Amino acid sequence: MKIRLTTLPTLVLIMAFLAALPAYLAAEEYSSKGADTCLMCHKAAKWGVMPIFKTKHGSQVDQDAPFSNMQCEACHGPSNEHAKAKKKSEVHPKITFSEDSEVPVTQQNEVCLGCHESHNMGWFGSRHESADVGCASCHAVHEERDPMFDPLTQQETCFQCHQSNRAATFKPYGHPLRFGSMACSSCHNVHDGNSDFLLVEDNVNDTCYSCHAEKRGPYLWEHAPVTESCSLCHEPHGSNHPAMLTKRPPLLCQQCHSASDHPGEAYTSEDIGGRTNSRFLLARGCMNCHSQVHGSNHPSGSSQMR
Repeated sequence: MKIRLTTLPTLVLIMAFLAALPAYLAAEEYSSKGADTCLMCHKAAKWGVMPIFKTKHGSQVDQDAPFSNMQCEACHGPSNEHAKAKKKSEVHPKITFSEDSEVPVTQQNEVCLGCHESHNMGWFGSRHESADVGCASCHAVHEERDPMFDPLTQQETCFQCHQSNRAATFKPYGHPLRFGSMACSSCHNVHDGNSDFLLVEDNVNDTCYSCHAEKRGPYLWEHAPVTESCSLCHEPHGSNHPAMLTKRPPLLCQQCHSASDHPGEAYTSEDIGGRTNSRFLLARGCMNCHSQVHGSNHPSGSSQMR
């Protein structure tokens, strides 16, 4: 057979590829005994991997569980080279899960999403996905119970990045987050980027109404900011003001309502003769009269007074 000179470069490339193929295939080999090979070293308590056998991931009965198929290497990839290496610290498994791993976060997450992508998740395009947050940054699959199911542990994990929200939870008025009565996931779905602020519902109000249904309405006389967003008046993570308000009345109300021409006494905090006698500045401020600030169904409730 005659070989044209123009085909020689291509032939050289093919020969080089075939020569390197055995080494490539060897690097992609699975260990011969599966988990038994891994556990020869990793069953020691310092690795903390044995509790996985008490989880769904470690089930050998559930066909969807990683251990019912390729066992450890279902997630960590073919790692025969790591198993055979004398200095295992120098030859890592194909895929390792940690913040200091040489494996890109996107590749780490692909392993998890191979099973969990179909679990009503909108991960792609979410704020966490865009920020290269790894699944293993929050979840611990080797533990008997994922720490994310504990409200207090979950908060500590979230607060590692969202530190301003940690400070807000220690303010005198807020949701009972620091007492463990609710968790960040009560309002936020951290895996779903299809809604604003990763909320469990489509918007702020619907998320709040899932607990505060009495504020939902509809009302005959609506208060405009209420129908727009609860966060216009309330700070959900914690506030120094009662009812988690962003400001105390009347200052909160005066952000929209002018103090001029209000009937009765002075409506501002300006001293008159060295004193402020306005009853509108005491206790609940404007709400001393306008008590139905979320809306009113009374025929004469246009001013949210009844």
